Amino acid sequence: MNDPQAPLDAFAALLTPEGRALLDEVRDTDPADELAVATRLRRDHPAGLVSAALGQARLRQRAAAKLGAEDARRMYFTPNGVEQSTRASVAAHRAARLAELGVTSLADLCCGIGGDAIALARAGIRVLAVDRDPVTAAAARANAEALGLSELIEVREADVTDVDTSPYDAVFVDPARRGGRGRIFDPEAYSPPLSWAVGTALKAPHAALKIAPGVPHEAVPPQAEAEWISDGGDVKEAVLWFGTEPGLVRATLLPGPHSLRGRGLANPPVRPPGRYLYEPDGAVIRAHLVAEVAADLDGGLLDETIAYVTADELRPTPYATAYEITDHLPFNVKKLKALLREREVGALTVKKRGSAVEPEELRRKVLPKPHGRNAATVFLTRVAGAPAMLLGHPTGPHTE
Repeated sequence: MNDPQAPLDAFAALLTPEGRALLDEVRDTDPADELAVATRLRRDHPAGLVSAALGQARLRQRAAAKLGAEDARRMYFTPNGVEQSTRASVAAHRAARLAELGVTSLADLCCGIGGDAIALARAGIRVLAVDRDPVTAAAARANAEALGLSELIEVREADVTDVDTSPYDAVFVDPARRGGRGRIFDPEAYSPPLSWAVGTALKAPHAALKIAPGVPHEAVPPQAEAEWISDGGDVKEAVLWFGTEPGLVRATLLPGPHSLRGRGLANPPVRPPGRYLYEPDGAVIRAHLVAEVAADLDGGLLDETIAYVTADELRPTPYATAYEITDHLPFNVKKLKALLREREVGALTVKKRGSAVEPEELRRKVLPKPHGRNAATVFLTRVAGAPAMLLGHPTGPHTE
């Protein structure tokens, strides 16, 4: 029979002087060397502690990309904590927004290993961090201590539905969006459900609820502002804000930040391909703000169902990547192959929207033996409903 206390005991052992010394020793262990390292260390240390230290070293290495190497090497993680923790840049952006709203104290519900609590504390906000899992709460507490933030972060092991949030200026809720079968798409299947989180948010002067970026727009409550956030071009999350601007939709791009506000524009017109094609950032697409980008570029859509914007002029925008289009032709593999040979293309990037063609398969067919000196990008898409190919190249960095 499994001892429910065992995981907590194993974690607590890492916080002892022996555990900390082991963590320092195995910090840079290559996964390929783990067996040999474990065999050597078990001569002088308990086998369970050695395994826990090596496991923690692996988690720290994984966490470095999200949280930065400097923090990750000092922090403590659980496998779920690494997977579900907020990227440091995104947490810092949210903390800065809350600080700008005048928030000085906040209840962080479902705090996980404390990534958001750390960013909030660094922004000068006093945090109550709550999680019901004993090991996760212990990790959050250890992280606050490791980063010198214990005076601003109180960690409580509890069910978030039992916590009185009334003493705090704001509430942040990050419901669990993964279950035993993987990612959860129904907001009411979150733990706790989105409806509970919204109810809690409405009781606070300010609140932020972290949700999956694929949430249907119709699930956004009318009292909320909805913000979709991308970092380095990758969409990371959506946030429902309460106590800001109800009904506002925005897309925020990091680094920057660059924030595009919805203006309630009608769908852009469909028009023939111009000299430039703009590929909107994923956060812009998720936020349904392609019309705002098209209006700012004096552009239109290649097809009414596809988020590619075309325009005749090159204009600076952080919200889309610009490509200069050199050729527009109906979809035809032989013609594309001949065109690439003519242009001496040896490196081809294949992008697609509204096409069933597999990029790798097409690349093999049109460039079986790449040897040209030029690079190009081909867009497989539809133009006014018809399958088409547009060949071009990026214009390079071109933002405001």
